[in-house]
Amino acid sequence: MKDHYFFTSESVGEGHPDKVCDQISDGVLDEVLRQDPKGRVACETYVTMGLLIVGGEITTRAYVDIQKMARNIIREIGYTDPKYGFDYHTCAIVNTINSQSPDIAQGVDAGGAGDQGIMFGYACNETEEYMPLAITLAHRLVKQMADVRKKEILKYLGPDCKSQVTIEYQGGIAKRVDSVVLACQHTDEILDKGGEHITEKARQEMIKVIAEPLLKQWIDKNTKYYVNQTGKFLVGGPQSDTGMTGRKIIVDTYGGTVPHGGGAFSGKDPTKVDRSAAYMGRYVAKNIVAAGLAEKFLVQFSYVIGYAEPLSIFVNTFGTGKVEDEKFVKLIRENFELTPKGIIHTLDLRRPIFRKTACYGHFGRTEPEFNWEKLDKVEALKKQAAKL
Repeated sequence: MKDHYFFTSESVGEGHPDKVCDQISDGVLDEVLRQDPKGRVACETYVTMGLLIVGGEITTRAYVDIQKMARNIIREIGYTDPKYGFDYHTCAIVNTINSQSPDIAQGVDAGGAGDQGIMFGYACNETEEYMPLAITLAHRLVKQMADVRKKEILKYLGPDCKSQVTIEYQGGIAKRVDSVVLACQHTDEILDKGGEHITEKARQEMIKVIAEPLLKQWIDKNTKYYVNQTGKFLVGGPQSDTGMTGRKIIVDTYGGTVPHGGGAFSGKDPTKVDRSAAYMGRYVAKNIVAAGLAEKFLVQFSYVIGYAEPLSIFVNTFGTGKVEDEKFVKLIRENFELTPKGIIHTLDLRRPIFRKTACYGHFGRTEPEFNWEKLDKVEALKKQAAKL
C-alpha cells in the first residue's frame, strides 16, 4: 500500500541525565521569575558522575541558592541513594553563572527578539491532545515508569529510563503499535543467577505494569516488546552518561514528526524567542486544527536579534487546509501577537511555570499553566476563515 509505513518517536524520563539538566536549568529560571519577573536568564547545566555544573548568563535582582535548589531537584527526581551512582547528598555542585552581555540587552530592552533563529509550531488531529500519536504514547510510558517507581509498585526501578514507540500507519491513519522499547534502570534484585540479565518474570512484569495499561487499545498479538535489550540496566543516570541542557529537543517537541528550530527551550527566559515563539507556534497551530481549518498544521517563524516582528511566516497544511496557505498567514497575523512582548503577554510567560515543562514534553499537556495549549481562538478563526 502506498501509504503504508512505520513511524517512531522516543521519550526519556526525569532521571535521564539530560533531563536532570533541563529541570535544574528551568528550576533556576523559575526561582528568578518568582522573585524578579523581568529577570533575564540563559542557564545551562552539565552533569557527570559525581559532579554538576550550572553556568550561563543571568541578569536579575533575585538571589538563587544554586546548591540548595539543585540538590532539592535531584532529590525529588529520585537520586537519593548511592546505589544509583549519583545522589543529592554527595554530588559536587559548581556555579559558574555570569551576567548577560550588554550588547544583547540593549536590543531586548527595546522590545526586540533575544536572538535570531527559526521556530516551529505544529498540531494535528491524530490524538485528543492534537499531538502525534508516537510521541504522546512515548511520554506516557516514561511517566508511567516514574509513577510506578515512586508509588513503589515496582520497587526495583531506578530514576533513569527511556521509551520508544513505533506506530504502523495504513492510508495515512495510525492503526496499531508495532513495537515498544522500555529501558528501565533497576537494582540487582531482579537479575538472574548469572547476573547478566533481568529475569523473564521481571521483564513480563514491566510490560504488564508499565506498557499494557497505557497501550491496550493500540497493541495486538503481534506487537513486539524490547525491554532492557542489553540484558540489564544497573548503571544509569549521570554515573553512566553525561547530561546537558537542551540535548532532547525532539523529545521536547513533536517526536521528529516535523522540523525543530535551532534552539533548545530549558533555562531560557521568555525574551528568548527560541522558547516563546515556539510556544506561540504551538498555540497558533493547535487553535487552527481545533477550528477544523486543517487536519495537520505546521507554522514556522523567523526572527532577528533586536527586532520585534517576525521576519517571515511559513505555513504547511500537508494538503489538508481548508484555505490557501498564504491566507493562513494573513489569518495568523490578524489574530495572534507575534512580537516578543506580545507573546509574553498573551501566554503570560513571566511566571515560574517552566520546570514542569522540562519533562514529558512541552506540548500536548493539560496542566493549567500551559497557556499555549488553550483553545480560546477557535471561534474567531472559524468566523474569519469563512470570509477569506
